[in-house]
Amino acid sequence: MKVTQGLIIDEPWIGHILDGRKVWEMRSKPTSKRGWFGLIRKGSGQVVGVARLADCGKSLSRSEMLAPINHHRIPAAMINSGKVDKWHVPWKLADVQVLAKPVSYVHKRGAVIWVDLSSEVSEKIAEAFNEMPITDHTTPTSPSRTVSPNLIRSVEPAAFPTAVARPVARPARSIDLPEEHPGKVLGRSQLTGGNLRNNHFYVGEFIDKFPQDTLGGKNKSHAAMREISIDWGGPSTVLSDIDKIKRIFRQRGWVKEFFASSGAREGDTVVVTSTGSYSVHIHLERNGRS
Repeated sequence: MKVTQGLIIDEPWIGHILDGRKVWEMRSKPTSKRGWFGLIRKGSGQVVGVARLADCGKSLSRSEMLAPINHHRIPAAMINSGKVDKWHVPWKLADVQVLAKPVSYVHKRGAVIWVDLSSEVSEKIAEAFNEMPITDHTTPTSPSRTVSPNLIRSVEPAAFPTAVARPVARPARSIDLPEEHPGKVLGRSQLTGGNLRNNHFYVGEFIDKFPQDTLGGKNKSHAAMREISIDWGGPSTVLSDIDKIKRIFRQRGWVKEFFASSGAREGDTVVVTSTGSYSVHIHLERNGRS
């Protein structure tokens, strides 16, 4: 079966899908599409995986979205705030697979949800798919494949004869279950009233844990050579370097939203966890309150 279309998905959601933690992609409208499609990381120009659109659920209210958080991975605070009211229809995914090598494609102007893929790109996707390491999870007592919780589900042989499940190469991320995050904690920053009023938090105590080329000067004209991708639990990741003079992330617009959505108060602690050489995950630890 050829993959002829790709679905554009922003971070952090596509990361959760590729990690096998998110099986509902929330959209504003229902879809009649079914079958295989490519997973496109927004802004990358690449197909990074494939999945099967198995079903489309009914529109959900805020209260109805709270119960299946483990399916869509949208934090309760974000749901209750109304920020994701627009995205209330679950597109139910199955058989997610990470490609051995991402496949580049030409992004046509105006494509914001679905992208039509050329026959050449479709062939490259099949080739990349079939280069994945073989891991047989079939048992003699069951004709269907079973997969451990740490593996993404395998693809039916009829669709891709040589394709099987493979381990995810990178650590799983969680925006609503940070305690399960397997990455290294870079540091903690206790919030002051000044932090809350000015939408920042200090990273000075662990600034040496960040790559040197992400540390810039006191203004934008002295910005660092590279930026860090910040997954703070919002609808998309943020890119920012670090002002090494003020010892804060230079981009601060997202911090205000992070404080509001997490209910941050003075005395709480922001925890910064590494998810890669140039990427971090941010979550809040409350000071003696639930």
